[in-house]
Amino acid sequence: MARALPLATAWAIARRDLNARFKGLRLLLVCLFLGTGALAAIGTLTGAIESELEESGQILLGGDLEVEVWQRDLRPDEKAALGEYGRVSGGTRLQAMASAGDNAAPVELKAVDEAWPLYGTLTLADGRTAGAPAAGEAWLAPGAIDRLGIAVGDEFRIGTQNVVAAGIIADEPDRLSEGFQLGPTVIVAEDLPHRADLIAPGAMYQSKYRVAFTPDRDPDTVEEALEERFPDAGFDFRTRDRASPGADRFVGRMGEFLALVGLAALVIAGIGIGGGVTSYLEARRASIATLKVLGATSSDIARIYALQIAAAALVGSGLGLAAGVLVTPLLSAVLQDLLPVRSGFVFAPGALALAAGYGLLVALVFAATPLLRARRFPAMALMRAGIVPLVRDRTALRWVLAGLAAIVALVLLTSRDPMLAAMFLLGAGATLGMLALLGRAIAWLAARLPRPANPLLRNAIASFHRPGSSTGPLVTALGFGLSAFVLLAGIQTAINGNIERRVPQQAPDYFVLDIPRDRAAQFETLVEREHPAAEIRMVPALRGAVLAYGPRDAMTRVADLEEIPDGAWGLRGERGLTYADQVPPGNTLVEGEWWGPMWSGEPLVSVDEELAEAAGIAIGDYITIGVLGIERTARVASLRRIDWESMGFNYVFVFSPNVLQDAPHNLAATIQLPEGSDTGPLLRELVGAFPSSSVIEIGGVLAQARTILGQVSIATFAAASVAVLAGLAVLIGAIAAARAARTYDTVVLRVLGASRRQILTMQLVEYGLLALALAAVAFALGSALAWLVVTRLFEFDWLPNWGAMLAVLGAGLLVVVVFALAGSLPLLRARPAQALRAL
Repeated sequence: MARALPLATAWAIARRDLNARFKGLRLLLVCLFLGTGALAAIGTLTGAIESELEESGQILLGGDLEVEVWQRDLRPDEKAALGEYGRVSGGTRLQAMASAGDNAAPVELKAVDEAWPLYGTLTLADGRTAGAPAAGEAWLAPGAIDRLGIAVGDEFRIGTQNVVAAGIIADEPDRLSEGFQLGPTVIVAEDLPHRADLIAPGAMYQSKYRVAFTPDRDPDTVEEALEERFPDAGFDFRTRDRASPGADRFVGRMGEFLALVGLAALVIAGIGIGGGVTSYLEARRASIATLKVLGATSSDIARIYALQIAAAALVGSGLGLAAGVLVTPLLSAVLQDLLPVRSGFVFAPGALALAAGYGLLVALVFAATPLLRARRFPAMALMRAGIVPLVRDRTALRWVLAGLAAIVALVLLTSRDPMLAAMFLLGAGATLGMLALLGRAIAWLAARLPRPANPLLRNAIASFHRPGSSTGPLVTALGFGLSAFVLLAGIQTAINGNIERRVPQQAPDYFVLDIPRDRAAQFETLVEREHPAAEIRMVPALRGAVLAYGPRDAMTRVADLEEIPDGAWGLRGERGLTYADQVPPGNTLVEGEWWGPMWSGEPLVSVDEELAEAAGIAIGDYITIGVLGIERTARVASLRRIDWESMGFNYVFVFSPNVLQDAPHNLAATIQLPEGSDTGPLLRELVGAFPSSSVIEIGGVLAQARTILGQVSIATFAAASVAVLAGLAVLIGAIAAARAARTYDTVVLRVLGASRRQILTMQLVEYGLLALALAAVAFALGSALAWLVVTRLFEFDWLPNWGAMLAVLGAGLLVVVVFALAGSLPLLRARPAQALRAL
């Protein structure tokens, strides 16, 4: 029995045979570079954001625990309860109007007490650090001071009070936890909203109290104790571990999506690796045969070429890891306005090790089959492999299964959502299996089709089923590649569709909040005097939280839910509430009946149909809400479909008047001015006549919303592009591998008199037929994956542009044909005598 070569000797042979530029293994390098680079960048970025959220939770929140309640201050006993756990800082948040001369601007008024901030430091533009401003002074965000046209030291007006702009905010420590704003921030002393007549019964404001624990306590335990002590208070809680739930959800959803993109890129890359290694070993068959003739064993062959492939895999993975680290600062810069992420390079050993592990395991799994198949074939059969294809090696199956098991275990152990990851793996496996069966079906069908009279078409169809045909690998590569094109187009157009739907181009010119009910007629008169053709819509505006819902005798308490059902966002926290005699404009009744005018019967409510479906709410169920600490219960009388595109007053809960009209509240209004109207005079009139009301110009809000959704769109486009690039690499590799296998066929045809044009036409017909056969499969597969990403991960509506998706698929088909023709050109340069001697 022959002795195996020592490892050092095997490496010496492998190194001498290995091209310095990895010629023949470049596809493996490119595929691993893309896959590991994507996973390294994703893991590093999401890890950095999550670490920042965790480490800076107290600063981002402004405390260890935050208690928030709408339209009232905390009672003395509630404040005393918070004081039992540590230092307390309280204040209010509300929309207000600031004015200076002829300039006016809606602002987010943040009134804070002398203890603010409990954690972190407010930094001003001039380098000063500060806490709460003194009475009669204010800190202003740059946007506020710019819109008012004032400078530090100037006076401006909020409500009925004049205040001095004492400084410009450079860094607000708890900004992220404040959420989406309808105007730039103005920070004032705690008592200013009361002195400026902005706080009155029914006014829309939030009271926020934060606690810095002394000694350290578990925030969740304190939250549970407060909920048990004040079950009907209507508190919304945040803890330092959930400083910004919106950011947490965004990071979680984006992280899941990006991780799946990285895994998809590696799966696609794995196909390219398999094709690339097969092509590489095919080109090395003479060397393998020579080594066998000289006495090398099958184990020696496997060891030598495994070392070459491992070297290429290490280089490709290493370059990918380096690229992932280098690209992270660019991603951080793009997301810095949305998320708490430090600029500069971030080194995350765990994320990099995980990416490298995935890359090397994928290389092992997909390279094992061609490598082990080549090692067991006799030397003379290797010499004739161009006309006698290598048989399959069943031993490779054990390696493949072991590698796949390791990948599955690694995915499930490291995924933030194992169920989603498992579904992805099952889907990827099913897709590979389906494409493999489709390849066999195409070969089977091509073998049984009638022989066309046209010789070019006959040869093109014969290439699908001839011995040594590459139909299977080509179907897999083309299927994944074209699906990646459709996936990217589906995600991109669906997000753009949501931007267009949720952030409409046309909207009311103004939202006006906190209009006193007894001054509604005066408000309408003022607007109509300035703009007689203006459209005004006023509705009652309250805030409240859903406390319970369901059948009368088995209502579910929201506080008892472990998790809010997907899509039932209306159950989370306090919501806008209103009441009406008639179905609101832009709403359509889809089930049940509406109450009549002057309804005085049983309290009723109408619910958005999408929310009802997500929460399991049906006609006849009951909903209990908490408004200003008082519980009110109403029966679900109807379900409505809401036209969210109208961007008017769209409430998920609309009650009969007898449920809410006795609660303290004000009115809200939208104003739509005739096209081309000058909005300045009306704004100044409203600010002067209604100083306690907030006038919000919609243009700036729409621009901000479009910017945020646009950034999400750019991020998803960049991430999904990795999968497309991997798909392109696989396409090129599959075509290159097929080209190497067809050298013999082309040479024979050339010897028999075929022209270059005829050979190119045969290639065009073959790839064109294959691409067209796969187009429908790729479109269905890519669309389904895009639907899952958009609706399940991002929780957006499925609003794709089917025309654009078909156009992208068409472009993908064109790319396939162009690459196929470009890859066929070297066949025409093959010298018949040299090629035949090589065979």
